[in-house]
Amino acid sequence: MIAFLLSEAAFFSTLIVTYVSYLGEIRASVPGPAEVFALPLVILASICLFSSSFTIHLAERSLRQGSVSGFLLFWGLTIGLGALFILGTINEWHDLIARHGLWINRNIFGTCYFTLVGFHAIHVTVGLIIMSIVFGLAWQGTITTAHKPTVESVSWYWHFVDGVWIVVFTLVYIVGR
Repeated sequence: MIAFLLSEAAFFSTLIVTYVSYLGEIRASVPGPAEVFALPLVILASICLFSSSFTIHLAERSLRQGSVSGFLLFWGLTIGLGALFILGTINEWHDLIARHGLWINRNIFGTCYFTLVGFHAIHVTVGLIIMSIVFGLAWQGTITTAHKPTVESVSWYWHFVDGVWIVVFTLVYIVGR
C-alpha cells in the first residue's frame, strides 16, 4: 500500500505542478476561477471530506477494540460523508458546465481544473466503492478484528485522498482565484 500511495503521490504531484505552472494563464482565462467558483458549496463539500478522515479513524479504532457495530457505524458515516463530497463535486461541475459553459476543452483553466479535480473525484469514487465492499463484508460478518490490516490499508488510502484534497483545495480555490 505504501508503494501504491507513493506512486499516487507522484501522479498528483505532476498534476499539481502543471496547475501551478499555468497559474497565470488560468487566472487570465475567460471564464476564470474568480468568476465561476461558488465557494460555500466547495467549502461545505470539503468539510464533509475532511470530517470523513475523522470518522474512518473512529471506525478503525472501533474495530481494534472489537466493536464491529461501532466499526459499521463510523465506516458507514465515512461512506456517507464521501458521497456528500462527490455530490458536491457533481453539483459544482453541473454549474460550471451549464451556467458558465466551462468544459475541459474551453480554455487552459477548464483543462487543468477538470483534469486535477476530476482525477481526485475518481480517486474518491474508487475509495467509496472499496469502502462499500468492506462495509458489506463487515455487515455479513466476514470482516472482523482479524482483518485490521486490510481495513488499515483502506484507511491509509482514504487519508491520502483527503490529504491530496487539502493541497488541491488550497491551490485551486484559494491561491488560484
